[in-house]
Amino acid sequence: MKSLFEPQAYSEICDRLSRLEAGSKPLWGRMTAGQMVWHCQIPLKVAIENRDKDVRSNPLIRWLFKKSLYNDRPWRKNLPTAPAAKAVEPKDFETEAPKLLELVQQFHALSDRSHWNPHPLFGAFTHQQWGQLEYKHLDHHLKQFGV
Repeated sequence: MKSLFEPQAYSEICDRLSRLEAGSKPLWGRMTAGQMVWHCQIPLKVAIENRDKDVRSNPLIRWLFKKSLYNDRPWRKNLPTAPAAKAVEPKDFETEAPKLLELVQQFHALSDRSHWNPHPLFGAFTHQQWGQLEYKHLDHHLKQFGV
């Protein structure tokens, strides 16, 4: 599984983001390109901020879904989204796309971080799993928009 910490995977994601356009149409789902680039910022912010907080994740959710977050199998289309990451309002692509690219750069720069606090929903991840999770999420949504 590719990791956003790997230089080649990082370059690939940046290149694909540069090919995304405001008018790009999804191959599945209802998000616009602006909503998608806003949505993709959320998990990156969770990782970058590395907040130390009480994690009260649901053990059943963890058991059912956690390994699918960083394995080689693609995610199926139209998976449910956490309420905080649902883009229900219109989002301006020209505003949100540069923010996403900046977060991708910030996350990649954390390749030497040694301490990761648990994910608020899924609990503890290793350094490698964080990189794989972030790559897989971006890859899923870039494929959604054909890039």
